[in-house]
Amino acid sequence: MTGPDHAVDVLTGPEHAVDEARREIVRVGTSLFARGYVHASAGNISAKVGDGHLITPTDAALGFLEPGRLALVGPEGEQIAGDRASKTLTLHRRIYDADPTARFVVHTHSTHLVGLTLAGVWSRDDVLPPITPYYVMKVGHVPLIPYHRPGDPRVADLVTERIAERAADGTPIRAVLLERLGPVVWGPDAATALAVLEELEETARLWLLAERRPDPLPASALAELRSVFGAAW
Repeated sequence: MTGPDHAVDVLTGPEHAVDEARREIVRVGTSLFARGYVHASAGNISAKVGDGHLITPTDAALGFLEPGRLALVGPEGEQIAGDRASKTLTLHRRIYDADPTARFVVHTHSTHLVGLTLAGVWSRDDVLPPITPYYVMKVGHVPLIPYHRPGDPRVADLVTERIAERAADGTPIRAVLLERLGPVVWGPDAATALAVLEELEETARLWLLAERRPDPLPASALAELRSVFGAAW
């Protein structure tokens, strides 16, 4: 394996971009752990850096990440530096390939979203109904990906298929929900990806807590959100 000093020779972009991405992944992992979105060694985070990626190591505890131990991988997934990459590396790489706007990917085992898959999602194309305007604007459609073991490469095929389908419909997605394993969200930066994750988890919590299942927003309200805010619904 080549050392980290070789990273700039392999990846397009300045070295400070790699260092900044390392700090951002550690910051996000610490925040998610502190707020109860992740536990133990569940979940993973990655960032696109030039032609390659930084990703949390396999079985890493996201609340206690060390910048120098994050896995740096090249354009073909070859490891350049750090500890062994997460077993979900293939999924992360395929998401970046499928959605050119994606620069940051987060996967958690968030309690209410995993619980939603156990209790039963609203539909396989939309795991939750559009019950709040911010869910419509910040999250949008979220399909369910049927259960496969953690790290199964077939999951990447299913996720990229759903990304392509929704893009063709003009309603691009920002997240999927893996059955029994939790959400995978992405965005152009960490802040955008986290906003999707937080709104998605909060909406799942509301849906599960409601004694009477609330009705979705009416078609007229959805049309207004599309018109005024450009919501992809």
